[in-house]
Amino acid sequence: MSTAPSPRPDDTAGTPGTTDPPALTGRSPTPAAAPAHPERELWLRRGAVGVVLGALLWCVAALLAPHGNPLRQFLAALLCAAGAVAAQHVLGVDRRLAEQARQTREHARQTQEEARQLAERARRAESTPAETAATVREVLTRHTQDITRLIESRFTQERQDAESRAQQALVSVDGSVPDLADRFAEVLAPGPSILHTFVRLEMRRVVGHLTDLTSLSAECPGENHDWMLSLTRAAEQSICATSTSVDRQFWESEPASRYLQGQQEAIEERGVPVRRVFLVESARELDDRLLRLCEEQELLGIGVRVSVLPELPPHLQRGTTNDFIVYDEAVSFEIDQDLRDVNVRTRLIARQNHVQDRMKRFRELWEAGMTLRELETRVDDEEGDTWMVDSGE
Repeated sequence: MSTAPSPRPDDTAGTPGTTDPPALTGRSPTPAAAPAHPERELWLRRGAVGVVLGALLWCVAALLAPHGNPLRQFLAALLCAAGAVAAQHVLGVDRRLAEQARQTREHARQTQEEARQLAERARRAESTPAETAATVREVLTRHTQDITRLIESRFTQERQDAESRAQQALVSVDGSVPDLADRFAEVLAPGPSILHTFVRLEMRRVVGHLTDLTSLSAECPGENHDWMLSLTRAAEQSICATSTSVDRQFWESEPASRYLQGQQEAIEERGVPVRRVFLVESARELDDRLLRLCEEQELLGIGVRVSVLPELPPHLQRGTTNDFIVYDEAVSFEIDQDLRDVNVRTRLIARQNHVQDRMKRFRELWEAGMTLRELETRVDDEEGDTWMVDSGE
């Protein structure tokens, strides 16, 4: 059993029996002067209190019962004195235990605070960046925010003031595209000058396309397979496409392999339905080559149908025959051909009325097209010399 030394009247330095922990203050504690026999004095005080209470009880018993048994009165007074001493001891132990627990908690709190301060200083020392790195991050952050505001300002029109800020952002960025690209080039291409020029030109092209998309339309010369692949990876709801005879050679190319792989991943991993209508200009194009192409894509999970343009109803023959792909019924990817059937331009159009027209056109072609089983029958008929004559001939 451990007890704490009794407090001294002139001890004003702190809580009796406690000293500053050496680990926190860095100083060795100075032990306070203690009585020579603190334990004996404590028990003497307890005994004196017990004797006083016992004597008081004996006197009261003698007054209330003057003719009572003196031995019994003495034993009662002795029992009362012992109970008083025991009660003082129990209460004193509880107070010492509570005081020790409080001191332990205080010590732990101080230790945790010191550890937190040390950890904070260490974190600050580790996270202090070099001046050059801070400058690069600041430039990248500033220009990333500029591009983000440019994109979001056009599509976020919940309030009138947001629309006003969007228009101002468009005007300011449209006039600073070259400057923005040059700044990115300075930060991202510190090597040879040709890399600097390459990055600058690429940034001008990308930022230019982003700026064009704020008007829900963008275009580039030739076929842009990167747009097609990126939109395929971004699709979440549906992919509806047409394929004409012009791009029949495309399906044997390397970009076509990546394109079909991206569509297969969209089907299997994200559950995106993919449908494609092949448009042919003559029934004589219904051959084994086209049949194998349709079977290959159907094995990937792509819905396939074939339409012979001269066999379509007159109102469907008058529609567009250019290749287009509608993603999520929100964006139309289109490829324009010249008079020589050469793909000369790729366009992205997100205007709602235009996309709805393309979806209407696709649904009509899909409903009028042949399924794979019907195509097999037609091909067999062609090979058996029972040629189907185009309904326009």
